[in-house]
Amino acid sequence: MEDFSDIKLSRREFVMAGAASVSAAALPAGAASATARAPAVAPAALKPVASDVSFIVNGQPRSLTLDTRTTLLDALREHLHLSGTKKGCDHGQCGACTVIVDGRRLNSCLTLAVMHEGARITTVEGLGTPNNMHPMQVAFVKHDGYQCGYCTPGQICSAVAVLDEVRAGIPSHVTPDLNTRPHLSPGEIRERMSGNICRCGAYSNILDAITEVAGSQT
Repeated sequence: MEDFSDIKLSRREFVMAGAASVSAAALPAGAASATARAPAVAPAALKPVASDVSFIVNGQPRSLTLDTRTTLLDALREHLHLSGTKKGCDHGQCGACTVIVDGRRLNSCLTLAVMHEGARITTVEGLGTPNNMHPMQVAFVKHDGYQCGYCTPGQICSAVAVLDEVRAGIPSHVTPDLNTRPHLSPGEIRERMSGNICRCGAYSNILDAITEVAGSQT
């Protein structure tokens, strides 16, 4: 029998050795040896996969060949150079990347470009130009619905889609009666716009801008 009395371990070494022995004991029989025999992943297996995708962006047919992992946001910004759509949190939490796809607003950072083959996509550039602004853009300027302006493209795209949702009779979480057309009250607007964060806090001005446009469309 071997004598281990002369071996001295530090507390750190003892804990690490114990953890390793517990992990080994938890493995199924043969798993450790199977893992050791597993071949390394060939570099070719990690090669990105490209795919063709075509959609209508701001009324114009566009075709791209993209890595299938490319988000719609990156396709718009980096490949089509439509930088009006902003990358904020890149986690779907701030709404700065909001665009309108087939009439519905969505966070373009949370969806892959290849998922939207044949879709009609509208960014803030497609709503209006400096010489021919969309009524919502005019109202945002009039009511000072922005400060730094970073969130503004997403705010405007979302606001335009909100009015379309109300006209279509789509309820929100605060709609009191799901069987009647929603009334665009301040509470309804705040709820529907709650996914668009303005870190400068221009919410009251944004509310005024949307209310004005909504009134002009009734």
